[in-house]
Amino acid sequence: MATTNDLKNGMVLKLDGQLWQVMWFQHHKPGKGGAVVRTKLRGIESGKTVDKTFNADVKVEVASVDKRTMQYLYNDGTSYIFMDNTDYEQLEIAPEIVGDASNFLLEQQEAIVATNEGRVLYIELPASVELLIEYTEPGLQGDRSSGGTKPARLETGHEIQVPLFITNGEKVKVDTRDSSYLGRVNS
Repeated sequence: MATTNDLKNGMVLKLDGQLWQVMWFQHHKPGKGGAVVRTKLRGIESGKTVDKTFNADVKVEVASVDKRTMQYLYNDGTSYIFMDNTDYEQLEIAPEIVGDASNFLLEQQEAIVATNEGRVLYIELPASVELLIEYTEPGLQGDRSSGGTKPARLETGHEIQVPLFITNGEKVKVDTRDSSYLGRVNS
């Protein structure tokens, strides 16, 4: 148990039998009345975001979340297989839990797997990854009708928007949070 004054971003709370991750919080002391803590919480199972206000010093249950660095091995068609680097234990994770992270997962890549009481909650990737451009149309000089970008398919099969000068086989840095192009990677 912790109080609302102990909240931190990324902390996982157990409220009404569900797990919620703190995305944002702010202590607020209005001119009249007691202090409150405003929060933005994301449901771990549902993914929905809600705003919730707590009175200051209210006790909340903190869920124990075990985060382990694991290596992605392969997708067997029904689930994603990860291996713990310390004890070589393999873990099958459903595609619904992997979610959008599958757009950036390559075999042998490391990711953080968060679990609670033996149940996998989510996969956490680095903020950016380096991937090869598998296919993109050649960019035409002077073609600015699309804002200077064109679609490109990454080696994982995911499609992103890249500048016109990017060519097939180039390695680019991609933001895993919003699929945006961050720049070229010099070999």
